[in-house]
Order: sequence, then C-alpha cells, then structure tokens
Amino acid sequence: MTLIYSSIKSMTAYARGYYSDDTCSLEWELRSVNHRYLDISLHLPSLFSSHQNDLKECIREVLKRGKIEAKLSYESHDASIHDIVINEDKVNALLNARQRIEVLSQKTSILSTIDILTWPDVVETPKIELGAATEHAQRLLAETLEDLVATRLREGQQLSGFIATRCDDIEAIIKTIKARHKEVLLALRKKVLKRIADLDLTVDENRLEQELVIQAQRLDVAEEIDRLTAHIQEVRLVLQRDDAVGRRLDFLMQELNREVNTLGSKSNDAKTTQAVVDLKVLVEQMREQIQNIE
Repeated sequence: MTLIYSSIKSMTAYARGYYSDDTCSLEWELRSVNHRYLDISLHLPSLFSSHQNDLKECIREVLKRGKIEAKLSYESHDASIHDIVINEDKVNALLNARQRIEVLSQKTSILSTIDILTWPDVVETPKIELGAATEHAQRLLAETLEDLVATRLREGQQLSGFIATRCDDIEAIIKTIKARHKEVLLALRKKVLKRIADLDLTVDENRLEQELVIQAQRLDVAEEIDRLTAHIQEVRLVLQRDDAVGRRLDFLMQELNREVNTLGSKSNDAKTTQAVVDLKVLVEQMREQIQNIE
C-alpha cells in the first residue's frame, strides 16, 4: 500500500458542543452527510432567529460541500422567565365590556377564569434578554465546527488510503496487461501462420506482414495504458491537495472508466478481458467512496 498524506475531508461526520454558565445553557448538534453542493438546514430557538444569516455564514466559512443539519438548543437560567404576568388593564377592560354587554342585552353572561386567561394579550410573556448568549452561541458553533472538521479529516484519511490502495492495484493490473499484450500479438502471428500452413496456402510475405501490422494496430492498447497511468498519477496528486477535491476526483473516475471500456473493446484474449473486468471493479469501488469526499 502506498501511503499518502492527505488533507481531503469526508462529508459524513457528527459533532456536539455544550456550554453553560450562570445565565444560560447552550448546545449545538451538527450532522453532515454527502451532497453535491453545500446545503445548510439551521434549526434555532425563536429568540435566535434574527441571527440566522450570521450563523449560516459561520458554517459557510468552514465547510464547502455537504448537507449540514445544525441544531441549537437554548435554556435560560433566569427563573423569572417562568413567571406568569397578568395584564390587569386588559382584564379590567374585559370585565367592563362584559358588564356593558349584559346591560345592553339584559342577559347574564358567563366569563370564566380560563376564558380570561386565554384572551389575547391577557397573559404576558416575560421579555428574555439574550445578552451575551448570542456571542456564546457563535463561539460554541465555531468550536463545534472545528470538531466536525477534525472528524471529517479522520474519515478523509481513511478514504484517501482506500483510494491509494486501489490505485496500486490498478497500476499492477496495467503492468500485467502491458506484458500480456506482447504475448497476445505473438500468439496472433503464430495462429495466422499455422492456419496458412494448415490450408497449404501460398501467401506473399510482404502482404502477410502488412495484414499482421494492421491487426496489431487494431489491438494496440498503448494509448489507453498511457492515459490510464496518467489519470492514476493525477488521482495521487489530487489526494495531496488541501482543498475540496471531490468533484475533481469524480471527473477522473469518469475518465478512468472511459479508458477501461476502450481497453475492453480491444481485447481478444480471455486473460486480458478478465483483467479489464478487475479494473472496472476497482474504478467503481473508488467512485463510490469518492461520492463522500468534500
């Protein structure tokens, strides 16, 4: 196995961050899965809704691809937020209105305590001041993103090793095909000469050589092998880059697959055909794993 230092990142990861002080408790949960682009779903308490754009921008500065689920939980430690505050002016106005209606209608109405409490604006929600909680939430998000990226890097290192191993395997098969190709051409020449001898035919030597050259050109795989080798070298270089490389690797897999298919169409030998099948399997294995690379 060829060891390659890699900074590529997986798009699958999870991270959790927690903060608490005398005023509040905060918790971020971040989940990331593979996606063609960067897709952020932010779930915030209503108190933080005005900060949604700023928090999304924090995520965009760190992550480039993936479907991101980010959830913030908030709990205030201020006991007064649980107090029930009654708007007495609203209650008095409501009771006065009932009395006027009874006078006008000359009927007694029933207005229960529940009716009053459920009347709009009678029960007031205490105003919660976030204070420093917003800054704490942003700082905690940055820290949790660091953990998420660290997990992505660890997963990416494993993916890089997986791909590098497949590159080694592909290069080994290419060497086998290259060596086998010489044997195939020699076998073709012997086969043609034997058939001529069996049929007791008289053939012009120059004409025979020309036909053999034409057949050899049809079976020639030198260009495909050179391009396969070049693509594998490019994959190794891309694995060492320190940026989002998933799309580039996906493109290289398409190119590898194209060359392998062309190689297979030129094969007239069972061993070479089996080697091409093995190549297709390796390229597909890499392609599947690359779908999860940022």
